[in-house]
Amino acid sequence: MSFSLRRLPFAAAAVLALALGLVAPAASSAVTVGLHHAPVHRLVHATSSNWAGWDNTGQTYTSVAASWVQPTITCSRKETSYASFWIGLDGDGSNSVEQTGSEGDCVRGVPKYYSWYEFYPAYPVNYSNTVRPGDHFTSTVTYKGSGTYTLVLSDTTAGWSHTTNGSAPSGLNASAEVIAEAPSSNRGVLPLANFGTMTFTNATVNGAALGTVPTPQKITMASSSTTKASVSDLTNNTNFSVTWHHA
Repeated sequence: MSFSLRRLPFAAAAVLALALGLVAPAASSAVTVGLHHAPVHRLVHATSSNWAGWDNTGQTYTSVAASWVQPTITCSRKETSYASFWIGLDGDGSNSVEQTGSEGDCVRGVPKYYSWYEFYPAYPVNYSNTVRPGDHFTSTVTYKGSGTYTLVLSDTTAGWSHTTNGSAPSGLNASAEVIAEAPSSNRGVLPLANFGTMTFTNATVNGAALGTVPTPQKITMASSSTTKASVSDLTNNTNFSVTWHHA
Protein backbone atom coordinates (compact mmCIF):
# COMPACT_ATOMS: atom_id res chain seq x y z
CA MET A 1 0.00 0.00 0.00
CA SER A 2 1.62 3.23 -1.15
CA PHE A 3 -0.53 5.63 0.88
CA SER A 4 -1.58 6.23 4.47
CA LEU A 5 -5.18 5.91 5.63
CA ARG A 6 -6.85 8.94 7.17
CA ARG A 7 -10.16 9.24 8.98
CA LEU A 8 -11.26 12.76 8.13
CA PRO A 9 -13.64 15.34 9.58
CA PHE A 10 -17.14 15.31 8.12
CA ALA A 11 -16.55 18.01 5.50
CA ALA A 12 -12.87 17.41 4.76
CA ALA A 13 -13.29 14.10 2.95
CA ALA A 14 -16.11 15.48 0.83
CA VAL A 15 -13.99 18.47 -0.15
CA LEU A 16 -11.02 16.22 -0.97
CA ALA A 17 -13.13 13.84 -3.02
CA LEU A 18 -14.71 16.70 -4.94
CA ALA A 19 -11.31 18.27 -5.64
CA LEU A 20 -9.97 15.01 -7.02
CA GLY A 21 -13.10 14.37 -9.09
CA LEU A 22 -13.95 11.20 -7.17
CA VAL A 23 -17.55 12.21 -6.50
CA ALA A 24 -19.91 14.41 -8.41
CA PRO A 25 -20.74 17.88 -7.09
CA ALA A 26 -23.73 17.99 -4.74
CA ALA A 27 -27.06 17.61 -6.50
CA SER A 28 -30.35 17.44 -4.64
CA SER A 29 -28.25 17.34 -1.44
CA ALA A 30 -26.74 13.96 -2.41
CA VAL A 31 -23.41 15.02 -0.88
CA THR A 32 -23.41 17.64 1.85
CA VAL A 33 -20.04 19.39 2.12
CA GLY A 34 -21.00 21.30 5.28
CA LEU A 35 -23.82 20.69 7.72
CA HIS A 36 -26.36 23.32 8.59
CA HIS A 37 -27.39 22.71 12.18
CA ALA A 38 -31.00 22.99 13.21
CA PRO A 39 -32.25 24.46 16.48
CA VAL A 40 -31.80 22.40 19.63
CA HIS A 41 -33.96 19.25 19.84
CA ARG A 42 -34.84 19.29 16.14
CA LEU A 43 -33.64 16.20 14.26
CA VAL A 44 -31.63 16.87 11.10
CA HIS A 45 -30.89 14.27 8.42
CA ALA A 46 -27.68 14.71 6.41
CA THR A 47 -25.51 12.91 3.89
CA SER A 48 -21.74 12.52 3.78
CA SER A 49 -19.27 11.08 1.31
CA ASN A 50 -17.43 9.21 4.08
CA TRP A 51 -19.52 8.98 7.30
CA ALA A 52 -22.56 6.90 8.28
CA GLY A 53 -23.97 7.03 11.81
CA TRP A 54 -25.20 9.55 14.36
CA ASP A 55 -23.62 12.68 15.77
CA ASN A 56 -24.53 15.55 18.06
CA THR A 57 -23.85 19.21 17.31
CA GLY A 58 -24.91 22.59 18.59
CA GLN A 59 -23.23 22.77 21.99
CA THR A 60 -19.99 21.74 23.71
CA TYR A 61 -19.32 18.00 23.98
CA THR A 62 -16.80 16.59 26.43
CA SER A 63 -17.40 12.82 26.30
CA VAL A 64 -18.76 10.10 24.05
CA ALA A 65 -19.03 6.34 24.60
CA ALA A 66 -20.40 3.32 22.72
CA SER A 67 -20.03 -0.42 22.16
CA TRP A 68 -20.04 -2.51 18.99
CA VAL A 69 -19.10 -5.91 17.59
CA GLN A 70 -16.47 -5.96 14.84
CA PRO A 71 -18.39 -7.18 11.78
CA THR A 72 -17.15 -9.78 9.32
CA ILE A 73 -15.86 -8.20 6.12
CA THR A 74 -16.85 -9.85 2.83
CA CYS A 75 -14.25 -9.49 0.08
CA SER A 76 -14.48 -10.31 -3.60
CA ARG A 77 -11.48 -11.64 -5.50
CA LYS A 78 -8.56 -9.16 -5.54
CA GLU A 79 -10.73 -6.44 -3.94
CA THR A 80 -9.13 -3.66 -1.88
CA SER A 81 -11.55 -1.66 0.30
CA TYR A 82 -11.86 -0.29 3.83
CA ALA A 83 -14.33 0.18 6.70
CA SER A 84 -13.72 1.85 10.07
CA PHE A 85 -15.97 1.83 13.14
CA TRP A 86 -15.30 4.46 15.78
CA ILE A 87 -16.38 7.05 18.29
CA GLY A 88 -14.94 10.53 18.67
CA LEU A 89 -15.22 14.19 19.49
CA ASP A 90 -15.01 17.01 16.92
CA GLY A 91 -14.96 16.48 13.17
CA ASP A 92 -18.35 18.04 12.42
CA GLY A 93 -17.88 21.80 12.57
CA SER A 94 -14.18 21.68 13.45
CA ASN A 95 -10.88 20.75 11.81
CA SER A 96 -9.89 18.12 14.34
CA VAL A 97 -11.11 14.68 15.37
CA GLU A 98 -10.11 12.80 18.52
CA GLN A 99 -11.16 9.22 17.81
CA THR A 100 -10.53 5.51 18.33
CA GLY A 101 -12.02 2.34 16.90
CA SER A 102 -11.66 -0.86 14.91
CA GLU A 103 -11.33 -1.59 11.22
CA GLY A 104 -11.98 -4.29 8.66
CA ASP A 105 -10.32 -4.04 5.24
CA CYS A 106 -10.09 -6.12 2.11
CA VAL A 107 -6.48 -6.32 0.95
CA ARG A 108 -6.35 -7.87 -2.51
CA GLY A 109 -9.34 -10.01 -1.62
CA VAL A 110 -8.21 -11.01 1.89
CA PRO A 111 -10.00 -9.58 4.98
CA LYS A 112 -7.73 -7.88 7.53
CA TYR A 113 -8.74 -6.56 10.96
CA TYR A 114 -7.11 -4.17 13.41
CA SER A 115 -7.69 -1.31 15.86
CA TRP A 116 -6.35 2.24 16.04
CA TYR A 117 -6.55 5.77 17.43
CA GLU A 118 -6.13 9.16 15.77
CA PHE A 119 -5.72 12.78 16.80
CA TYR A 120 -6.44 14.36 13.42
CA PRO A 121 -4.62 16.04 11.64
CA ALA A 122 -1.89 13.71 12.96
CA TYR A 123 -1.85 10.33 11.22
CA PRO A 124 -3.58 7.35 12.86
CA VAL A 125 -1.67 4.87 15.01
CA ASN A 126 -2.52 1.15 14.95
CA TYR A 127 -2.56 -0.94 18.09
CA SER A 128 -0.61 -4.19 17.84
CA ASN A 129 -3.33 -6.45 19.30
CA THR A 130 -5.02 -9.05 17.13
CA VAL A 131 -8.61 -8.19 16.16
CA ARG A 132 -11.06 -10.81 14.92
CA PRO A 133 -14.59 -10.57 13.55
CA GLY A 134 -17.04 -10.99 16.41
CA ASP A 135 -14.82 -9.18 18.93
CA HIS A 136 -16.87 -6.94 21.24
CA PHE A 137 -15.52 -3.41 21.68
CA THR A 138 -16.33 -0.74 24.23
CA SER A 139 -14.86 2.74 23.99
CA THR A 140 -14.84 6.19 25.54
CA VAL A 141 -13.37 9.51 24.39
CA THR A 142 -13.17 12.20 27.05
CA TYR A 143 -11.98 15.80 27.04
CA LYS A 144 -9.74 16.39 30.08
CA GLY A 145 -9.20 20.14 29.68
CA SER A 146 -6.37 22.30 28.32
CA GLY A 147 -6.60 20.70 24.87
CA THR A 148 -6.01 17.14 26.13
CA TYR A 149 -8.10 14.01 25.60
CA THR A 150 -8.20 10.45 26.91
CA LEU A 151 -9.16 7.69 24.47
CA VAL A 152 -10.04 4.23 25.82
CA LEU A 153 -10.61 1.23 23.55
CA SER A 154 -11.29 -2.22 25.04
CA ASP A 155 -11.69 -5.56 23.28
CA THR A 156 -13.70 -7.40 25.93
CA THR A 157 -13.67 -10.61 23.88
CA ALA A 158 -9.87 -10.81 23.65
CA GLY A 159 -9.35 -9.21 27.07
CA TRP A 160 -7.18 -6.22 26.18
CA SER A 161 -7.61 -2.49 26.67
CA HIS A 162 -5.67 0.66 25.72
CA THR A 163 -5.85 4.09 27.33
CA THR A 164 -4.25 6.77 25.16
CA ASN A 165 -3.73 10.37 26.25
CA GLY A 166 -3.05 13.07 23.70
CA SER A 167 -3.58 16.67 22.70
CA ALA A 168 -5.50 18.33 19.90
CA PRO A 169 -4.75 22.07 19.95
CA SER A 170 -7.35 22.73 17.23
CA GLY A 171 -10.06 20.73 18.99
CA LEU A 172 -13.24 22.69 19.66
CA ASN A 173 -15.40 19.95 21.21
CA ALA A 174 -17.93 20.98 18.57
CA SER A 175 -19.47 17.53 18.06
CA ALA A 176 -19.67 13.98 19.35
CA GLU A 177 -20.10 11.08 16.95
CA VAL A 178 -20.55 7.32 16.60
CA ILE A 179 -19.59 6.45 13.04
CA ALA A 180 -18.92 3.84 10.37
CA GLU A 181 -16.53 5.41 7.86
CA ALA A 182 -14.95 4.90 4.49
CA PRO A 183 -11.37 6.05 5.28
CA SER A 184 -9.53 8.44 3.00
CA SER A 185 -6.05 8.89 1.57
CA ASN A 186 -4.37 11.49 -0.59
CA ARG A 187 -6.42 9.92 -3.38
CA GLY A 188 -9.70 10.88 -1.70
CA VAL A 189 -12.40 8.74 -0.10
CA LEU A 190 -11.55 5.05 -0.53
CA PRO A 191 -13.93 2.19 -1.48
CA LEU A 192 -16.12 1.06 1.42
CA ALA A 193 -15.63 -2.61 2.42
CA ASN A 194 -18.74 -4.78 2.67
CA PHE A 195 -19.46 -5.15 6.39
CA GLY A 196 -23.09 -6.23 6.01
CA THR A 197 -25.03 -4.75 8.93
CA MET A 198 -23.36 -3.78 12.18
CA THR A 199 -24.82 -2.28 15.37
CA PHE A 200 -23.63 0.33 17.84
CA THR A 201 -25.09 0.05 21.34
CA ASN A 202 -25.09 2.04 24.58
CA ALA A 203 -24.12 5.26 22.81
CA THR A 204 -23.90 8.17 25.24
CA VAL A 205 -22.79 11.79 24.91
CA ASN A 206 -21.86 13.94 27.90
CA GLY A 207 -22.97 11.04 30.08
CA ALA A 208 -26.54 10.91 28.70
CA ALA A 209 -28.21 8.85 25.97
CA LEU A 210 -27.08 10.08 22.53
CA GLY A 211 -30.63 10.77 21.35
CA THR A 212 -31.43 12.99 24.32
CA VAL A 213 -28.47 15.38 23.95
CA PRO A 214 -28.73 18.37 21.54
CA THR A 215 -28.68 18.00 18.59
CA PRO A 216 -28.79 14.37 17.30
CA GLN A 217 -28.33 13.91 13.56
CA LYS A 218 -28.56 10.81 11.40
CA ILE A 219 -25.89 10.73 8.67
CA THR A 220 -26.20 8.59 5.53
CA MET A 221 -23.10 7.82 3.46
CA ALA A 222 -23.64 8.62 -0.21
CA SER A 223 -21.63 9.39 -3.33
CA SER A 224 -23.61 11.36 -5.90
CA SER A 225 -26.91 9.43 -6.21
CA THR A 226 -25.49 6.16 -4.79
CA THR A 227 -26.19 5.27 -1.16
CA LYS A 228 -23.10 3.56 0.24
CA ALA A 229 -24.36 2.94 3.80
CA SER A 230 -27.72 3.59 5.45
CA VAL A 231 -28.44 4.17 9.13
CA SER A 232 -31.39 3.11 11.27
CA ASP A 233 -33.33 5.26 13.68
CA LEU A 234 -32.25 5.18 17.32
CA THR A 235 -33.76 2.67 19.72
CA ASN A 236 -33.76 3.53 23.42
CA ASN A 237 -31.95 6.70 22.28
CA THR A 238 -28.67 4.72 22.40
CA ASN A 239 -28.66 1.95 19.79
CA PHE A 240 -28.63 1.93 15.99
CA SER A 241 -27.45 -0.14 13.04
CA VAL A 242 -25.50 0.72 9.88
CA THR A 243 -26.01 -1.29 6.67
CA TRP A 244 -23.54 -1.47 3.77
CA HIS A 245 -24.99 -0.99 0.28
CA HIS A 246 -22.18 -0.11 -2.11
CA ALA A 247 -18.40 0.32 -2.20
